[in-house]
Amino acid sequence: MPYVAVTALSDVGLIRDHNEDSLVVGPWTLCGTVTENPQTLLFALGTPLVVAVADGLGGQPAGEVASGLVVRRLASLGPSLDGEEAVHDALDLCNRTVYAVADGDPELTTMGTTVAGAVVLDGSLLTFNVGDSKVYDLAPDGLRQVSVDDSPPPAPGRRTTSAVTQTLGGSPVFSPVTAHVSVAPVTTGTRYLVCSDGLTDPVPDDEVEKLLRAHDDGRAAYELWKAAMEAGGPDNITLAVVRIGE
Repeated sequence: MPYVAVTALSDVGLIRDHNEDSLVVGPWTLCGTVTENPQTLLFALGTPLVVAVADGLGGQPAGEVASGLVVRRLASLGPSLDGEEAVHDALDLCNRTVYAVADGDPELTTMGTTVAGAVVLDGSLLTFNVGDSKVYDLAPDGLRQVSVDDSPPPAPGRRTTSAVTQTLGGSPVFSPVTAHVSVAPVTTGTRYLVCSDGLTDPVPDDEVEKLLRAHDDGRAAYELWKAAMEAGGPDNITLAVVRIGE
């Protein structure tokens, strides 16, 4: 019987004093806290299954509040996310939710978050993002980023940038978002990685690919986290490895 295995973890890293990342796997959420070990959950393939990471904006207030709001909203909407339009509507609602909560509390003004994720359907997979958190497809010919970064080109000589051009919330007044949403076929053996930039900023894509090809599930998640920590752990590290099995 086809199934979906999702292995997830979240860690504060070595520099930050708290975790502003959150994640959702189906009905399960982890908001602004740390996992001791990678956790693997199994789901029957059929009902839409949402897997997403939200990365609260650093340098602005209450990033963990914003990211937590978004993943909890996605968890509640997950079974209804059966197409591209439904995902667009859900992300629009997430954006409005962050602004509405911030509007009621001056201490939360300008809080915001990125989000990136996937919805696993029977025979297809929807990927989505707002901001610079990422979704990768481990294709036979290489690791392929399927999310679209909302960020300007890095400065000369740099591989990454911390600037983002679009987020959920994050401004003093409401700003709509245009989410990136795409659909692709999915088959048994397909593997995806959903993660915050706390993994991909310090760890190059070729290293990420090497670790994903060498390991599955919990070991893959652990080795990716270890690579980010050995590269200095400059930010919160949150990731989910998604595998379609049978």
